[in-house]
Amino acid sequence: MTHTVKLIAFPGAPNLPIFVAREKGWFAKHGVTLDMKLTPNSAYQAEALAKGEFDVAGTAFDNVVAYTEGQGAVAFDTPPDFFAFLGATQIELAIVARPEFKSIADLAGQNLALDAPGTGFAFVFYNMLEKGGVKPGQYERAAVGATPTRWESVRDGKHAATMTIEPFTSIGKAQGFNILARSTETLADYQGGVFASRRSWAAENKEALKGFVKAYLDGLAWTLDPANREEGAKILLREMPDIKPGVVGSVMASLLSPASGLTPKGAVTIPGVRAVLDLRTRYGKPGAALNDPHKYIDLSYYNEAVAELG
Repeated sequence: MTHTVKLIAFPGAPNLPIFVAREKGWFAKHGVTLDMKLTPNSAYQAEALAKGEFDVAGTAFDNVVAYTEGQGAVAFDTPPDFFAFLGATQIELAIVARPEFKSIADLAGQNLALDAPGTGFAFVFYNMLEKGGVKPGQYERAAVGATPTRWESVRDGKHAATMTIEPFTSIGKAQGFNILARSTETLADYQGGVFASRRSWAAENKEALKGFVKAYLDGLAWTLDPANREEGAKILLREMPDIKPGVVGSVMASLLSPASGLTPKGAVTIPGVRAVLDLRTRYGKPGAALNDPHKYIDLSYYNEAVAELG
């Protein structure tokens, strides 16, 4: 039996295992027809997932936490039953600034582009700025959308700086923009990207979800195999034409690094989860201490998929 899985993900190089699994026929092998769309921002993604317009989201783990706690960019009458079931990336985030800004200190008083001020990777941004001496309240925040839109807003001079993932970090650097800091310099472990769903949908579509996990893990194992690096780069260039051949090497290096890229075996790391909760406790809703990593995760589908893969 074939199951259709509707996936909504952020644009970015971390989608490479998805591209690979789709191209190699591994979704079909595991009984899944994948319908993949890219989201313009986290608010749209969360609302569409909650409404059932999509079944799975490739998203920041912090988004799962935010909406579970009623702290998301979209207000729901009842917090949606989101949960993370598969890890994607530890992820390296970078502050990319226009050429005239040489240091984080230069960003004081400037207008900075975010996806949404209170979700996703915004708290990583705030932490990096504070480590560089620029505290909350010393800069303006603009909700612009997903990474491509944020990068374009900085490139076009609308905002001083933003937070990027690959390939946009390498694209910015190649075009003369400054990389002021990287998250891996301040966070030793951080659960960046995950795949999330609704508990209600997952319970009714167990085989579809496990099929998705199996196909992703096949694509991930292929992507992380050094023998496939050259072909992987070609697939990435084909799927993301904004990446130019001159920067694809640095994009792949970051993507394949265990410190900054794809998480081996699709793991969700508890230390990485705790880092996300610590940042949301510090910069999120005042007085809302978050300390239970397992509240936002259910790895039973993952574990069954892995066991069936052998």
